[in-house]
Amino acid sequence: MHSSARPVHGGIRPAQLRALGLDPGDVVDFSASVSPLGPPAGLWEALQQVDLTAYPDPECLELREALANYHHTNIDRILVGNGSTELIHLLARAFISPSDRGGSGSCLLLTPTYGEYAGACRLGGSEILEVVARREAGFAWDLPEAEALILSKRPALVFACNPNNPTGVYLQEEEVYGLAQAATKANSILVLDEAYLNFVEERWDALSLLEGETAQNVVLLRSMTKDFALTSLRLGYCLASPEVTASLAALQPDWSVNGLAQAAGLVAMADGDYLPAARKAIHDAKAYLTREFTGLGLQVLPSAANFLLISVGDASSWGDRLMQQGIFVRDCTSFGLPDCIRVGIRAMPDCRRLVAAAKGLTE
Repeated sequence: MHSSARPVHGGIRPAQLRALGLDPGDVVDFSASVSPLGPPAGLWEALQQVDLTAYPDPECLELREALANYHHTNIDRILVGNGSTELIHLLARAFISPSDRGGSGSCLLLTPTYGEYAGACRLGGSEILEVVARREAGFAWDLPEAEALILSKRPALVFACNPNNPTGVYLQEEEVYGLAQAATKANSILVLDEAYLNFVEERWDALSLLEGETAQNVVLLRSMTKDFALTSLRLGYCLASPEVTASLAALQPDWSVNGLAQAAGLVAMADGDYLPAARKAIHDAKAYLTREFTGLGLQVLPSAANFLLISVGDASSWGDRLMQQGIFVRDCTSFGLPDCIRVGIRAMPDCRRLVAAAKGLTE
């Protein structure tokens, strides 16, 4: 599963459009899973005020202050990155070091999951361990097995995406707490990637893991890229102990987060109505897509996130045929799921276009 040189991602590449003779304005991208509302109101006006001749703040001070206020935590517990993917790579650089942490230098992944975890670990020279979800159990993991593996192998990093990409499985507080306790006992770091958390309707707050006995052994990742449809700007952050954020900041290049992204983040944090509206739009569109695809005789997996995993038989064939119509979905073959596509939730007119195309493929 992890043999490819580079992780595979969603999103449309210009070279694909040129090869297909498609104009960017005529395509709909369901392969990326971001807010269907588009960027927050007032964003363009704020970007026009950014001085492009000045270096951006390398410490992202104003944005970190806004995030600290939002999370009711201290600013030294927050590090902003050029997307949460940069932070994943910083974590691998900082902590895959058996001589420093007394561990094996391995990393444990709960799979199938986001490919960048394995990519970052490989670059760090790490052995990759996996606990593979059981499809017959709704893609649930054997968490006692994962905890036992943490205690026996003492991995430097344990990556858990919650809700998980691409399955949409959402672990509850007691389940994650078990992993965090095991990581603490093994002197490992549990990286809880909550990139899609703000789209979950019934969420629990993992910030409590940054207190007490697990405080030094948990990192939470968040994606403003996905939360606020800032995909082109790239913006994410982590919440962790001051010691962990300092270790990561020491490895981060200056000006990693550009001034436009920082300004966009401030606009996003000031819009308290945005995320509730996004969740409502996602709820309605997800219900529509689930109903329509199920009606076509296809299996739609339950998902807590802003995407659906759909078993279509031959994902590559479906992806190619939809692409010819200017519709892009995520072929999940790279996740080890060659029969599945992942469909990000978009605005209703786009969803209707996808359903119409899908009906043409199943007739």
